[in-house]
Amino acid sequence: MAHQHSISAADGTSIAWSTTGSGDPVVLVHGITESAASWDPVTERLEVDHEVITLDLRGHGESGGAGTYGLEAMAGDVLAVVAAAGATGAHLVGHSLGGIVVTAAGAAASTVGLDVSSVVDVDQSLQLGAFKDQIVAAEVMLRDPDQYRAVVDAMFEMMSGELLPPDEVARVNALRRAEHEVVLGVWELLLTEPAERIAATVDEVLAGYRAHPLPYLAIFGIDPGEGYEDWLSQRIPSATVESWADHGHYPHLVDPERFVARLRRFWS
Repeated sequence: MAHQHSISAADGTSIAWSTTGSGDPVVLVHGITESAASWDPVTERLEVDHEVITLDLRGHGESGGAGTYGLEAMAGDVLAVVAAAGATGAHLVGHSLGGIVVTAAGAAASTVGLDVSSVVDVDQSLQLGAFKDQIVAAEVMLRDPDQYRAVVDAMFEMMSGELLPPDEVARVNALRRAEHEVVLGVWELLLTEPAERIAATVDEVLAGYRAHPLPYLAIFGIDPGEGYEDWLSQRIPSATVESWADHGHYPHLVDPERFVARLRRFWS
C-alpha cells in the first residue's frame, strides 16, 4: 500500500509524492501533463523488491502550481523528494519530460550532497532542436487557451504508436492535467530561446556527469536519430542507448515486464 506525502519545494511549491514497497530505492518521474499514476504498471512490478518513490511534478497531478516550470526547479523538486524520503543511492527513472528532469537531477545530485546510483531516460531525446521546431510551428495554437489542448492531444496521439494497448491509451489520457500555464511554462525555453542557446543549456546541465559519472541508460521507442548515441556519449561517457523498434513514446507501458527486467539488469 502506498504511503502519501507532501513537501514544500525551495520556492514553496507543494510537491505530492508517495512510497511503496521496500528495498533499494527507485524514483519514477512522469511526463508532461501526466502524473505519478502513469507509472502504475511499472510500480506494481518493482515494489516487490524495491522501495518505489513516485511524485507529481509541479503543476501536475496532486502537486501545486508554481511561478516557474523551468528544468532547474523541477530537478530540484525531484532531489527534494529524494532527500525527504532518505533515499540514499536512489535510481532515477524518468519518461518524456521526466527523462530530462531526472537527467538534470542526476547531474546536480552531488552538488547538494545527495547520493544517486543511476539514471534512466525513457524516450526523451536531449537534442531538442527538432522538438523545438515542432513546438514553434504550433506556437499560435499553443498560446491560445481555446486551442492548446488540441495540440497536446494530437501530439500524444501521434507519438503513442500502434503497440500501446487501447486501454492503456485511455488510462494515461484520463490522468492528464493539461493546464495552459503549465504547458507554456514547461516549453517556455523551446518557444523563446534560439536553438543554439537551448543546446548550450543542455550542455551546461550535462557537464555534471563528467565531474561525477553515473551509469546512464536511455531507452527509446521512437528512434532518436542517427548519431544520437555518439552525441550523448560525448557528454555522458557512461551512456548506453537502446531503441525498441516500433514501441512508440511509451515503451515502458507497451511491455512493462520487459522494461522492468531491463532495469534490473542495468542496476545489477
